[in-house]
Amino acid sequence: MAVEAISVRTDERAWLSPRTRVRAWRLLGYAALVVLVVAIGAPVYWMATAAVKTNAQIYTFPPQWIPTNPHWSNFSDAWHAAPFDRFYIVSIVTTLFGTGLELINATLTAYALAFLRFPFKNLVFIIILATLMVPTQLTIIPNYLTISDVPLIHANWINTYQGIILPGAAVAFGTFMLRQGFLGLPREVLDAAKVDGAGHFRTLWDVAIPMAKPIIVTFGLISMVAKWNDYLWPLIVTNEERMRPLAVGVSYLNDPEGNTEWGMVMAAVFFVIAPLVVVYVFAQRYIIEGIAAGATKG
Repeated sequence: MAVEAISVRTDERAWLSPRTRVRAWRLLGYAALVVLVVAIGAPVYWMATAAVKTNAQIYTFPPQWIPTNPHWSNFSDAWHAAPFDRFYIVSIVTTLFGTGLELINATLTAYALAFLRFPFKNLVFIIILATLMVPTQLTIIPNYLTISDVPLIHANWINTYQGIILPGAAVAFGTFMLRQGFLGLPREVLDAAKVDGAGHFRTLWDVAIPMAKPIIVTFGLISMVAKWNDYLWPLIVTNEERMRPLAVGVSYLNDPEGNTEWGMVMAAVFFVIAPLVVVYVFAQRYIIEGIAAGATKG
């Protein structure tokens, strides 16, 4: 009995050793990662396979995960079922200009909050953070009324690019993210630029922006994805087909009578996500570094 008790205690100590615990937590982390990848990847894989299926194959149960007879014609049929070339133009214009304006506003505001001294700076920052708690849906009616009759110039910007872009030109999240990134920059380099006679704009352009490039690219990618996928505001502020972006254009393939060709819809969704995937491939090396940089300072 004594020998058995000693053996049990020895096994417990072996199990509770630091190396064993590290391995156990590592295996648990890998298992959670696999579950997460499956949970995220399964719907994307289903969309990709459904894009080359007929409705009969899509409704088959159990699901046919590997298409045996791909219907590649779904892509051409979807492209010709709606003016996707026009949708692409609208999405590209609104995304590029919308993301550019957000980057400019967020960069200038973040630099001011990080490095300039002015009265009530902390209060201004708190107010900006407070706007993050306001749901976007609450601003739709005020924005629509403003766009339909722009103050001072009394212009109607419904069905215009500026009507889609300008209400989202400023973003509190971007200001907060870039401010945190600027605060993480080495202060000695900024002080050296001031000693050399650089003003604020030159310091921002030649020193702060190059050093904060990862976090700026990260926010630019976040903004671009949001603009590209935006659905509600473009749907409300436009009522003509020629001014509809891709996210709204996909809904043109939905048959209100219930005869929707889901293979065509999934092919059209592929038109929406393919450009984002390409951009992500080229920008991915900045993302983790940029997000980590934004979390280094409070």
